[in-house]
Amino acid sequence: MNKTGLSYKEAGVDIDAASESVDMIKKWVGMTRRPEVMTEIGSFGGLFALDTSKYKEPVLVSGTDGVGTKLKIAQMTGVSDTVGIDLVAMCVNDILVHGAEPLFFLDYIAVGKLKPERIESMVKGVSQGCMQAGCALIGGETAEMPGLYAEDEYDLAGFAVGVVERSQIIDGSKIEDHDILIALPSSGLHSNGYSLVRKVMEKAGLGLDDELPGLGKTLGQELLTPTRIYVKTILSLLQQVEVKGMAHITGGGIVENLQRVLPSGLGALIDGDKIPVPPVFHLLQDLGGIPSAEMYRTFNMGIGFVLVVAPEKCSGALNHLQDKGEKPIIIGSISARETGVVIK
Repeated sequence: MNKTGLSYKEAGVDIDAASESVDMIKKWVGMTRRPEVMTEIGSFGGLFALDTSKYKEPVLVSGTDGVGTKLKIAQMTGVSDTVGIDLVAMCVNDILVHGAEPLFFLDYIAVGKLKPERIESMVKGVSQGCMQAGCALIGGETAEMPGLYAEDEYDLAGFAVGVVERSQIIDGSKIEDHDILIALPSSGLHSNGYSLVRKVMEKAGLGLDDELPGLGKTLGQELLTPTRIYVKTILSLLQQVEVKGMAHITGGGIVENLQRVLPSGLGALIDGDKIPVPPVFHLLQDLGGIPSAEMYRTFNMGIGFVLVVAPEKCSGALNHLQDKGEKPIIIGSISARETGVVIK
C-alpha cells in the first residue's frame, strides 16, 4: 500500500511564500528605522534602546487597534496599501492624546492565503504611516490561516509604544470651565463606521466604482482615503503651547471620544454649524436616512482630533497650527452647565 505524505503547503500554509514576503518588505521596514533600533527584521523580538538621558521620568504609553471593517472595502477593491496607513494612524493618534511621542510600532497580518505582493503592499502602507508618525517599524508577524479566513480575506492589528515625560502627561485633569475646543479636520471617514457605510451602499445599490455628485472621485477612492496622522503637528504644538486635553475622534464620534477626557462635573458645548462636514457624510446620511444624532455617534463628521486649551492660549495655538499647514477650527467650549458633550 502506497502512502503519500502530506506537506504543510498542501494544508494551505506556504512557508516559502512567507520567506519571500519577508525579503520583499525589508526595504519598507528599513525606511522607518530610528537610531534607537537595535535589531533587524526577522529577530524573535524587536530591541529598542530608550534614550533615558532625554527624560527625568520617562513614562511609556502603549496603544493597540485595528482597521475594522474598512478592510472589507480594501478587499473588494484590491487596494491594500492605504489600510496600512490607517493601522498606524489608529494607534499613534491614540497615544498622542496623552502627549506621547510614538517610538516604535509592530504589526500583525492574518491572511487566508499568503500572497507576497499583497503583504508587501500592506507593509508599504504601514511603513508610510510610521514615517508620517516618526516611529520605527520594529517588528511584526504574518500568519497564514486557511480555513479561518477565505483566500482573499485578511485582518490587520497594530501596536504602538511611545514615551512622555511624567510631568507632561496630558490626561484632561487640568480642564476647566470656559476652556476652548479646537478641532483639526479629518481626511474623510478615517477608519470607523464602515459597517454602517456598507449597509447604506447595499440599501442604495451603490458600487465602489460609482462616481457620485460632490465627491470628485469614485466611492471606493473616497472610502479608502487614509486616516490622518497628527503626530508631528501636535508634538510641535506641545513645545509651544500648554494643551490641557486631547481626543482622537474615532468610533463613537465627537460625543463619545471627547467625553473620555473631560473631568467629572464638566461638559462640552459644541456649535454644529462650526463643523465643516465633508460631502461624503451628507451623502451617506441622505442615502441611508440616518438621523443626525446617529451620524454624530457613529462618524467623525469631518473632525479627526480635538484639543482643549485655556482661552488665553487659544490664539497662540491657532497660529502655530496654521503655520504647520493645519486648518484649525474653534468648535465650542467647556461648560460646567452642560452634562456630557452637547452638539447644537
